[in-house]
Amino acid sequence: MFELWTFRLMGAGGFGVLGWRLGNVLELSVGQGRLLPLGIILALTGVPIGAIVTPYITLKPWHKTVEYVNSIPGSTLLAGTLGLLVGLVIAALISIPLITLDGWLGWGLPMIVSLVLGLSGGFLGVQRSKDMRAVFPSLETVPTQGIAGAASDGLILMDTSAIIDGRIADLTVTGFVNGKLLVPRFILDELRHIADSSDPLRRARGRRGLEVLGRLRQDEKVSLEVLDVGINSGDEVDAQLVLLAQSMTASILTTDYNLNRVAEVQGVRVLNVNELANALKSIVLTGEDLRVNIVQEGKESGQGIAYLDDGTMVVVEGGRRYINADHDVVVTRVLQTAAGRIIFAQPRGN
Repeated sequence: MFELWTFRLMGAGGFGVLGWRLGNVLELSVGQGRLLPLGIILALTGVPIGAIVTPYITLKPWHKTVEYVNSIPGSTLLAGTLGLLVGLVIAALISIPLITLDGWLGWGLPMIVSLVLGLSGGFLGVQRSKDMRAVFPSLETVPTQGIAGAASDGLILMDTSAIIDGRIADLTVTGFVNGKLLVPRFILDELRHIADSSDPLRRARGRRGLEVLGRLRQDEKVSLEVLDVGINSGDEVDAQLVLLAQSMTASILTTDYNLNRVAEVQGVRVLNVNELANALKSIVLTGEDLRVNIVQEGKESGQGIAYLDDGTMVVVEGGRRYINADHDVVVTRVLQTAAGRIIFAQPRGN
C-alpha cells in the first residue's frame, strides 16, 4: 500500500509540473486575458490524472515483468543470459574492423551485428538450458500444477502399469503433463523382472516399458528423475509406492484400478491415464447418426461390432450382415461402464 501511494504522489507531482509547463507554453502563444492562468488550470487537472494513471503505467507493467521473470526456471534464465553475453562478446570482436568504415556503415553495421549475434546467443543458450540444469541442479524449478493435475509441488510418481501402457510418452509431447516425473528404483527393478520373464507376453510388456522410459529420458520437454529408493523383501510394490507418495506429497500416475482406489483412500492424489482417456472421448448422443466400419460379430445373435477413432466400441444390432463394410447407423443408447463407454446403435433404415 505504501508503494502504491508513493507512486501516486510522484505521478501527481509529475503530471502537475507537466501541466504547469504546458500551460505556460500555451499562454505565450495565445496570450493572457483569463481569470486563472492556463498553467494553473492544467496543473490542477494533471494532479488527479497523474495520481490515477501512474500505477497503471509503472507498477502494473513492473509486476507483470517480475511475475514473468519468476516463472522462468533459473537454469533457463542463466543459460539465456550466458548465451547473450557470449553473443555480444563475439559481436564486439567482429565490430572492431567495422567501425573504421565511413558514413553510417561505421555505426550501423556494428549495431546490426550486435543485435543478431546477441539474440542468437540468447536463443541458443535457452535451448541448452537442460545442460545447465545438469551442472547446477539447484537451479531447477518445478511447476506447481499442470493441466494433468500434479500435486502441490509438481511431483508425479510413475507406476509400472503407466510406464508399460506407453501413452504417457505421447501425452508429454503435447505439454499437458506439467510436473516432474519420478521413477523409484523399485519400479525399475519390477520392470526389469518383467522384461526378463520367461513368458513372451510379459517379456514384451516389460521391454516396452523400458523403451517408454528411454523415450521420456531423451525428451527435453520432460523432467524425469530416478529415485534411489528400494523396497524390503516381502513388501508390496503398490503399498511402498503409496507410502512414498505420502511422504513426498506427490501424485501417482497409473492405469491400475486397484492402486487407484487404495491410494485415494489414503489421501494420495492419483492421475489415472484411463480416466483421462475416457474423459477425452467424443460425446455421442442418442439419435445421432454415425458412419462406422463393422469389423466383427457381437456376442448376441445378429450383432456387429465397430469402433470409433478413439477406440469406443459400437454394438450394432442387426449389423452382422454388414461386416467388413462401412454403414450408416443411428445411436439408440450410450452405456457408461467402469471399463469405458459402449455405444449401441441400429443400422439406418431399420
